[in-house]
Amino acid sequence: MNKISTLLVAGSLVAFSAPAMAQDTGSFDGFRIQGVAGYDALKAGSSVDDDANADNDQSIDGLVYGVQVGYDYDLGNAVIGLEAELTDSTAKTEFVNGDFEGFGFGQVEAGRDLFLGARAGAKVGPDLLLYAKGGYTNAKLNILANDGTTEYNEDFDLDGWRAGAGLEYAINPRTFMNVEYRYSNYSEGEVDFDGDLADSDRFDVDLDRHQVMAGLGVRF
Repeated sequence: MNKISTLLVAGSLVAFSAPAMAQDTGSFDGFRIQGVAGYDALKAGSSVDDDANADNDQSIDGLVYGVQVGYDYDLGNAVIGLEAELTDSTAKTEFVNGDFEGFGFGQVEAGRDLFLGARAGAKVGPDLLLYAKGGYTNAKLNILANDGTTEYNEDFDLDGWRAGAGLEYAINPRTFMNVEYRYSNYSEGEVDFDGDLADSDRFDVDLDRHQVMAGLGVRF
């Protein structure tokens, strides 16, 4: 009788522990939202750089921060999803040792950046996802200028594409963290004028952007 009772208790423990173990397994499915932050570096591309002037630092860098939302489909060993992101940056041109760091675009400050894209990944562990991403990005550069009598403060509205890769770790079924690197290239732009002035015609630009990001988020 004691042996039967012991077996029943052991069986009950196994039955109750199985769902609990299943709940501890990471999930990569459903709607997600996360905060992101990292390092942001923008560099004038080959068509606007200033290689003849070795003292001109043609890049600006700073802190990038923002929010990202997405929806993932867990297919078993693979995950696919859509995502959107809004970030801002502290990167701007500066005067270093009295010399202006030209950047190829004049005196600028990095503005907000929008991203719409997709990602696809493979599970390299029960709670670990290796993924690649790509899509459309639209960024703004705040252009500062002065003709001697009037100060101008307009936006360059830039269109381009982004590609990247990262690792995501499911801390539990609802919480996750990730790190990723992404590269963006902007090739078209326009000037957004304030007031009643119409925006400029589209023109060609060449701007490279490198970012190393970390994120922490939740799933619903």
